[in-house]
Amino acid sequence: MLLSLALLAATPAAAQDFQSTQVLDTIVAQFTGKPLGAQGGARTPVDKRLKLQTCAAPQLEWRSEARDAVVVRCMAPAWRIFVAVDAVPQPRAAPVVVAQAPAAPVKAVPVIRRGDPITVEAGSPGFSITRDGVAMGDAAAGARLMVKVDDRKPPIQAVALESGRARLPGWVE
Repeated sequence: MLLSLALLAATPAAAQDFQSTQVLDTIVAQFTGKPLGAQGGARTPVDKRLKLQTCAAPQLEWRSEARDAVVVRCMAPAWRIFVAVDAVPQPRAAPVVVAQAPAAPVKAVPVIRRGDPITVEAGSPGFSITRDGVAMGDAAAGARLMVKVDDRKPPIQAVALESGRARLPGWVE
């Protein structure tokens, strides 16, 4: 009898340990810039039956250049899901052939170097948040890098903007 009461009392607390699928739907809509069901937005809501562990900072990126799915991932606890998107058809242009001499590869100049103190930011109109961290590698502007923000947690992924500044993937300036 006491065991069944303890299980019933623990159920609501356990239910709160899961990531809200409504929050995931909202951040996918923010990432794509289109509402659920619209051309360019998620085809369907995230399945409410998923029992993903709560993630403090989900990261979003396009699955491919076709922009037909968004990858939502969590570094800690480690999980990822794919959200199908009604891709906006891209106009097809006739291929242009230009004859030119082979160019030497251009190496991008890093704006952030390993060990640099940086500020990681995320935000949208009416909302912004920043966090100080340390770069774990070199990165050119627009390139991704890992950033250590807490000694007790795994590093996060960010996109280099300029010296000392990076942004979480999926957030616009």
